Amino acid sequence: MTERFDAVPTSGRALVALAAGLLLAGLGVAALVAPASGPGRLFGLVVSSSTLAATLRLSVPIVFAAIGGIFAEKSGVINIGLEGLLIIAAFTAVFGADITGSLWLGFLVGVVAATALAGLFAVVCIEFRADQIIAGLAVWLIALGLAPFGSQVIYGGPNTDSVGTLGTITVPVLADLPVVGALFDASPAVYLMFLAVGTAWYTLNRTAFGRWVRAAGENPKALDTAGVDVSRVRYAAVLLSGTFSGMGGAALAFSIGQFTGNGPTMVNGKGFIAIVAYLFGNYNPVGALLSTALFAGLDAIQLRLQTSQLYAVPDSLVQTIPFVAVIVVLAFVGRTRLPESAGEHYESGEE
Repeated sequence: MTERFDAVPTSGRALVALAAGLLLAGLGVAALVAPASGPGRLFGLVVSSSTLAATLRLSVPIVFAAIGGIFAEKSGVINIGLEGLLIIAAFTAVFGADITGSLWLGFLVGVVAATALAGLFAVVCIEFRADQIIAGLAVWLIALGLAPFGSQVIYGGPNTDSVGTLGTITVPVLADLPVVGALFDASPAVYLMFLAVGTAWYTLNRTAFGRWVRAAGENPKALDTAGVDVSRVRYAAVLLSGTFSGMGGAALAFSIGQFTGNGPTMVNGKGFIAIVAYLFGNYNPVGALLSTALFAGLDAIQLRLQTSQLYAVPDSLVQTIPFVAVIVVLAFVGRTRLPESAGEHYESGEE
C-alpha cells in the first residue's frame, strides 16, 4: 500500500522550525555581543540546564499521550479522550501507591485504569459504532468529574495526600556537563519516555502489527481481505492508547507526588496539546517528541520568566506563551492528512 503525503503541512513544519532556529540564533548573537542585555540574558535562560530539565519533565505526559493517540488514529479510531485518560491515570496511580505503599505498583494501577477506560471507549466506538468524537469527549468529561469526586470521597478534598516522587537517576560526570547535563540527571519517567518513543516508532514501521495498524486506518477492506481482523487490530491500538496515556498520567502525578483536582485538574489541557503534537509530528513518534519539546520548552521558559523578572511583563501574559504557540502551530498543520478511514466504522464483509 502506497502512503500519500501532503506537501503543505511539511512546508509549514519547516517554516516553524526555521523561525525557531532563526530566533534562537538571533538571541545567541545578542548574547555574544551584549551578554548583559535583555536578549542576551534571555538566551542564557533558554539554553540553561534548568530549562532543559523542566522541558523534559513537562514533555513526559504529553509525549506518552501523543504516542497513544498515534496508535489509535493510525488504526482508524480518533481518540480525543486522551485528556481524560491522563486524568484518570493520575488519580488512580496516586491512590494505588497510597494503598500499596509502592510508587511503581501505583504506576501500574494508573496504567491499568487508563487502559480499562480506553477499552470501554473502544467497545462503544467499534462494537456499538458510536460517534468517536462524542465518545472521546465523554471519556474526558467522565474522568474530569470522576477523579476529583473520588479524591473528595477518599481524601476529603479535590487534592490527594502526598505519596512521594519517583526521584531522579543521575549519571556521574555526564550530569555535570553544561546544558545537556540535565539529560543525565532526570526522573526515570524521562528515560521511559525516550524508550517508549523508540519502541513505538519501531513497532509502527518495522513490525507486522505496525503494518496492520496503518492498513486498518488507510484501507481496512484490504486488510480484511488479507485475512486480518480489522476490529481486533483497532481494539489493540485503542488499548495501547490507554496504556501509553496511563503511563503519562501516572508519571505526571508522581512528578509532584500527588493528584490535584482543582479546575481542569493537574492535567490542564496536556491531552489536547498531545493531539496537536502528533498532528504536527505527522503521526510519527519521533516527530511528536520533537513538537512536544517545542511546546514544553516554551512552557518551561514562561515558568522561568515568571521567577526571573527578566522583563516587566505581567505573569498572566507570560503564561499564554505555550498556548499561543499551539494556535500558531495549528494554523500551519490545519491540512495535515488524516488516515483515509479515520473516524469511519468498519465491519468484516462490508463492501
